[in-house]
Amino acid sequence: MTVYIILALVAAQRLGELILAQRNTRALLARGGQEVGSSHYPLFVLLHALWLVTIAALLPKPPVIFWPLLGVYLVLQILRIWTVSSLGAYWTTRIITMPQAPLVRRGPYRFVRHPNYLIVIGEIAVLPLVFGEVAVAIVFSILNAALLTWRIRAENAALAPRRAL
Repeated sequence: MTVYIILALVAAQRLGELILAQRNTRALLARGGQEVGSSHYPLFVLLHALWLVTIAALLPKPPVIFWPLLGVYLVLQILRIWTVSSLGAYWTTRIITMPQAPLVRRGPYRFVRHPNYLIVIGEIAVLPLVFGEVAVAIVFSILNAALLTWRIRAENAALAPRRAL
């Protein structure tokens, strides 16, 4: 039962983030923001949905929880909250650029260029491992890496003119 509560909480978090992202996206576009790389966005939504469904579908019988790995996943959530709050109204699941706005350089953005992507890499790998699903962690990590490579190239190109601001 605990396994399903954990997965339900992760799903609820993801849905909540999508709602916040849609609100921020609408506000940024209304202020003159421009979306870049929208063609790959549905693939990310599909990947994350399939990731959770696959984890639930392939749970071992009886389900197991590796508690130290769940602790690692919870640390990733703290880092996610830090990342999202550092971007504030600029955080979205899409690539929206505000041509005249300087880049955010606070929070984890002081240390790395794409902290949210590093966190997602960790989440995609760690959550299946919490339940002993090594193959799910490997397959979805590979799929995520392919999509992130595409996305980061698009995002870096979109942000390049703003790096000097």
